[in-house]
Amino acid sequence: MTNDKPVVVWFQAITCNGNTHSLLSANASRLEQFLNSFNLIYHPSLTIDKSLDDILNNTDNIDFLLIEGSISNNEKFFQISNETTSNLLKKLANKSKYIISVGSCASYGGVHAKFEENNDISGVSNFLDEDLKNKLVHPIINLTGCPVHPEWILQTLFTLKSFGSVALDKEGRPKELYSNLAHHGCTRNEYFEWKVEGAFGQKEGCLFYEQGCRGPMTHSSCNKILWNEVSSKTRVGMPCIGCTEFDFPRSDMLETKKNIGIPLEVPIGISKRAYLSISGVAKTFTIDRLHKKLME
Repeated sequence: MTNDKPVVVWFQAITCNGNTHSLLSANASRLEQFLNSFNLIYHPSLTIDKSLDDILNNTDNIDFLLIEGSISNNEKFFQISNETTSNLLKKLANKSKYIISVGSCASYGGVHAKFEENNDISGVSNFLDEDLKNKLVHPIINLTGCPVHPEWILQTLFTLKSFGSVALDKEGRPKELYSNLAHHGCTRNEYFEWKVEGAFGQKEGCLFYEQGCRGPMTHSSCNKILWNEVSSKTRVGMPCIGCTEFDFPRSDMLETKKNIGIPLEVPIGISKRAYLSISGVAKTFTIDRLHKKLME
């Protein structure tokens, strides 16, 4: 990567704009650093100098193509400038060095892929052929999340600018950001260990046993890189809904599915036998401190 400011284009496809809102909630000095280090030439909500047609008709290359939203071939379902999102994606991808799918919708289709009236909605990678992918200088990067954390976007861009590549997991996500579980760093871990159940919106208790929390099964750094540098869903009493995983969204997300009182899914890497053994031992003890209000 040269010392010149890399050119960034942000393309919005079928989206609620949640990842744009997330980007705008980034730390102010960090966002300023991004704008001073990169040349953001197009974002439909944030820039005014160029239109999407200007970008498409220009012969200049794009260093980083960031895509927000899922993709479709269906011209009757969704169009931009009288073209399908898949056609626009291919034209932009042909001009790009790096492609970053921003959010779960761009990564694999997300909530839009559940729309039964149009079954061709999917993520970016599924609409690009192998020849085009091989022309990129780096495999497509998936930043899953609904929305994605703003720092994950910025950290990925700065890493690529400095080093040219990032290590990816099998889902194409940066290992630096997605090797942890949302469970890691959760302030409710002691409640989890001693099987003390909590309630929605409360400061005390674990949300895994009744409220459907997916923290122990979700690859994410939400409890290590905090939202607004302050908090996270689980810290304020909202269960993790597993929005970074490729099976999101699921039905009945705010309840724990069980069989004869046992969670159907147990934490990643732990056998059900081991989980039941440890849980059984923990439940034989009562830790009075953990059954009291933190603030009385």
